[in-house]
Amino acid sequence: MPKFLDARGHPTTVANPESVRLLDHTIEGYLGARADTRERLDALLAADPDCVMGHCLGGYFCMLSSKRDSMIKAAAMLAGAGAAAARTHPTRRERLHLAALGAWSQGDMRSAVEHWDTVLAENPRDVVALKVSQFVLSYLGESERMRDTVAKVLPDWDSAVPGYGFTLGCYAYGLEESGEYSRAEEMGRRAVELNPGDIWAAHAVAHVTEMEGRLHDGLAWIGSVSHAWDGCNNFALHLRWHEGLLHLDLERYDRVLELYDREVRRQKTDEYLDVTNAVSLLWRLEQAGVDVGGRWRELGDCSRGHVSDHTLVFADLHYLMALAAVNDSAAIDRFLDSCQRFARSGSGTEAAVMTEIGLPLAHAVLAHRRGSYGDVVDMLMPVRRTFRRIGASHAQRDVFDQMLIDSAWRGRRFDAAAELLAERTARRPRNIWAWKHYADVLEASGATSAAAARVTLERLRAE
Repeated sequence: MPKFLDARGHPTTVANPESVRLLDHTIEGYLGARADTRERLDALLAADPDCVMGHCLGGYFCMLSSKRDSMIKAAAMLAGAGAAAARTHPTRRERLHLAALGAWSQGDMRSAVEHWDTVLAENPRDVVALKVSQFVLSYLGESERMRDTVAKVLPDWDSAVPGYGFTLGCYAYGLEESGEYSRAEEMGRRAVELNPGDIWAAHAVAHVTEMEGRLHDGLAWIGSVSHAWDGCNNFALHLRWHEGLLHLDLERYDRVLELYDREVRRQKTDEYLDVTNAVSLLWRLEQAGVDVGGRWRELGDCSRGHVSDHTLVFADLHYLMALAAVNDSAAIDRFLDSCQRFARSGSGTEAAVMTEIGLPLAHAVLAHRRGSYGDVVDMLMPVRRTFRRIGASHAQRDVFDQMLIDSAWRGRRFDAAAELLAERTARRPRNIWAWKHYADVLEASGATSAAAARVTLERLRAE
């Protein structure tokens, strides 16, 4: 089959120039989180059933959904890619993508990343490899590698290369997760200037404002860019989750509930990101003493269908949180049994994560729900520095850090609570949630520094 150059100059095995145009259109949809990306892919494969990269993209899209049944669909896309490759003699770059999909669809996330690293070393403008690699590295908890993967290819990009803004958005997120907030915001804002619809870059800037405690800045930022998200997929709801976190720290609980109903859970899907957004927000609201009414019920119903997924431990834990909230003991027992069997299986990258930190967090979730706060502290204090192994962002994992601190406070383990809060306020000096709990803990333990902590809290609330 002939080779045609794609938008970034890569020889690509497709039937004709129209096929490469459809491939570029599909990639553009993926990078921009467009709701019609699947339709774009279907059009490509209908026009060119032997497009190896099209089949690989289809497999990647299945894996991005992080469901057990999607892994089966990804395996079917892999088979289609392999059959197409046998007929068309693809390029080395395309064969590496096929190998990466093969590894990922078997749960071997680290091998998939190694294949994408090779792709990028040889083809630094392969934005698909860059983007899927960032997703997987995020869920491996490897923030610095995520940052450096983009940094290594940036010298080969400039504003004349299609997709340059999306690459800056990826860099912004890697920088933010590595704690380089000023540079992250600079890159994220530049990406949005180049492409106002770049929701991933906008999301990186929202992360910066949350981590730096610039709550009003964050709300203003989301308000200023959200008009450009028409046509985006459910990732737009994740940005509304970020908006909810900002209101939550400002103790605007009615606003958070209104946002939950109007945006965060507007679509009652079982997509893992939608469910984790919702679960995390309700859990945090309840820790703040807010009555969330019957909102847990539909999340519990949704989560029962995913007790055996185990594609991402991060998602598994949120399904369990919903089941715990509705007190479904039978589903909880099935979930724990499934988690233990998965951990013993050694199947793929996430089995080890489940063994090391997933199971301790799962048991801690249940202990917190039943009020056994001292047990939570005993289980999690020794492993708290490994929470990052479950992946996702610092902001997403923070629900588990908060759960540990909340347990130390409620369980009157003031020494542990003070240690954790001293670390947190040093790391996030404008975090209202941390200073509120720190002031409470110091007062309860009779520390002379309680008054100073209360002054800091009130100053932050007044800003």
